[in-house]
Amino acid sequence: MELDGRKKTILTAIIRTYLETGEPVGSRTISKYTDLNLSSATIRNEMSDLEEMGYILQPHTSAGRIPSDKGYRLYVDELIKSKDQEVSEIKDMMIQKTDKLEKMLKQVVKVLANNTNYATMITGPVYKQVRVRFIQLSRVHELQLVAVIVAEGNLVKNQIIEISEPIDDETLLKLNLLLNTQMNGKTIEEINLDMISRMKSQAGIHSQVIASVVDAVAEAIQSDKEDMPVYTSGTNNIFKYPELSDSSRASELVSAFEEKDQLAQMIIDASAEEESETGIQVYIGNDGPINTMKDCSVVTANYDFGNGMKGTVGIIGPKRMDYENVLDNLKTLQTQLDKIFKNGENAGEEK
Repeated sequence: MELDGRKKTILTAIIRTYLETGEPVGSRTISKYTDLNLSSATIRNEMSDLEEMGYILQPHTSAGRIPSDKGYRLYVDELIKSKDQEVSEIKDMMIQKTDKLEKMLKQVVKVLANNTNYATMITGPVYKQVRVRFIQLSRVHELQLVAVIVAEGNLVKNQIIEISEPIDDETLLKLNLLLNTQMNGKTIEEINLDMISRMKSQAGIHSQVIASVVDAVAEAIQSDKEDMPVYTSGTNNIFKYPELSDSSRASELVSAFEEKDQLAQMIIDASAEEESETGIQVYIGNDGPINTMKDCSVVTANYDFGNGMKGTVGIIGPKRMDYENVLDNLKTLQTQLDKIFKNGENAGEEK
């Protein structure tokens, strides 16, 4: 007997429904779930064939069906195959997109420095409040697994997990099902202690694998300064202002721009503060987040590419900076970045 497309669709519907409800699945439920437009009688016949082929079980005479280990195996193998291709396509797309985005942001920050005559910076977009799309645990070596986490915005991260004893295929399958059933569609804030405890309890002796995957997910969908690209321009503009150009002050400012760690930390600290409605914040003198910039004013603005992808642009100059010109430039830039990104997305879709 052949497992054709219709049977696969019905089997997938049974498994997904059972994963959601934990209850045996009947033909009437499947007729509502799928878009096959089949009668309950036809679906019952297909379910009988699936049972005969060993993909589903009927726990009680008059009850619906539940997946067998063979059914789970087919479902996960198909899912992993599909996700492998998706991950590969995402990586290829993101490499191209990242290259174009980097060139654009470098050009943007250069133009901004020329327009304002101050030092400028911009971060590449990072993902905030994103949701998990898919988790795949695979074996690398006997005592080593790799967790592939795919999040919204096509963010892909890999994490190697060391294990104390080998895990067989069926256990790995069940761990994959457990992780995806519980964590798909969740933000890091929604993956709370209760959820983690439940998953660990269900994983039994493999609870440490769950803990490692949760840590990997948190790392994947939370930004930090090491992952945040920062592009700068106009550092030499600092020397145009006497109050900043003496050797010690200028050296400290130039060093902060060249190392970029302090700039990245400034952005992370600023994003944790309450923002204005425009996403623009102004730090004057000692209000500033970086000690070496206590003689400066720092103006930052957020840009939003959608889908949880956000970045920050900043202008650093003397406290007597032309605030009106700076704010005008930042507001214009916010609008232009939004248009550039949307036009780029539309062009990509048309292709």
